[in-house]
Amino acid sequence: MCEPLDEPTSRRTMLGAMAASAAAAVAVPLLGAEPAAAATNTGSAPSGTGLSLTLLGTNGGPPPLATRYGISSALTVNGRTYVVDCGRGAVTQYLRAGLSMPSLAGIFLTHLHADHVVDYYSFPLLSAGASGAQGFQSPIEVYGPGSAGVASTVAGAPGTVPGTVEMTRLAGQAYAASPTFFMTEHAGIDPATMLTVHDVLPPSGVGASATNSAPAMAPFTVMENDDVKVTAVLVPHGAVFPAYAYRFDTDHGSIVFSGDTAPTPNIVTLAAHADVLVHEALYPAGLASLGLSQALIDHITSTHTDVAQLGRIAAESDAGTLVATHLGPGQQTVVSDATWRRLLRDSARRADFGGSMVLGTDLLRLPVRRRGPRRS
Repeated sequence: MCEPLDEPTSRRTMLGAMAASAAAAVAVPLLGAEPAAAATNTGSAPSGTGLSLTLLGTNGGPPPLATRYGISSALTVNGRTYVVDCGRGAVTQYLRAGLSMPSLAGIFLTHLHADHVVDYYSFPLLSAGASGAQGFQSPIEVYGPGSAGVASTVAGAPGTVPGTVEMTRLAGQAYAASPTFFMTEHAGIDPATMLTVHDVLPPSGVGASATNSAPAMAPFTVMENDDVKVTAVLVPHGAVFPAYAYRFDTDHGSIVFSGDTAPTPNIVTLAAHADVLVHEALYPAGLASLGLSQALIDHITSTHTDVAQLGRIAAESDAGTLVATHLGPGQQTVVSDATWRRLLRDSARRADFGGSMVLGTDLLRLPVRRRGPRRS
């Protein structure tokens, strides 16, 4: 049975609950070792060299909530910031976290569901060409799923589902009025010129398809620069293809993002010995009170990962810290933070996971330290 919140959800109460959640975030300490990450909700920007993770939004699913923003995360390495998924409010939360628009170096999309991309084009549309700290003046790199030939069922849409490159082009056309008027008055630029967009397609040799969306595979390289190497694997998420999990390896540590996924050995392969594994979490018992049809509940449970499985996944991956995010249900009145922490503790104990379990909350920041050699 779900534990209700004990306090009214006023703004002051919610902010207090967020701070309390951060203080109690590391629910299961590392055994005989320093934790890989210590959580704070300060809202101050990371500075200098090093690696940090900021959860911009932690809600699972498209329906908007008043108490959680849409799924989005940011990692900052040596002063450069990379955003992973752009759920509702990602731009607002990016700024609330104290992150600098000029520091934005890249955006990675795990898959093209609305709750992961709805604020994607808002970054260039609102910030490209803006002066000073309000915008970015150099093109940023964008990586996301390419078109895999899946037929579109949307009236008037292209014959196949657009990939990230085509989605970006179409977004630029849909919002063409605003930059046109600004440029006419010499007060703006074309947002599309500030993006270098790459479609990510699975390696041809793995045998992936819309009907075999996540076969067992080795991670493949998506991008590499002086600060970070990004690798990916396919993950199963219902009809979505392709859907990815990403790993970011730096000299300071490693962070893996599961994206939306049912349990899969590919996550364990990608997250081997990672310092931090950011993984989606579903509490199936919490769905019952939402008034959903049984068919929809069955679909949700078959395409996501039960929080009870997270301890096992973290243990098999030998991750230092597991961060639970994309929380479903995300309503604290349905599943309280105290319930989520209990579920994470129970999952870790059943799996004998000796690392840390962190409950994701909006604007939670975790400095990350490397436990072992950087993956080559």
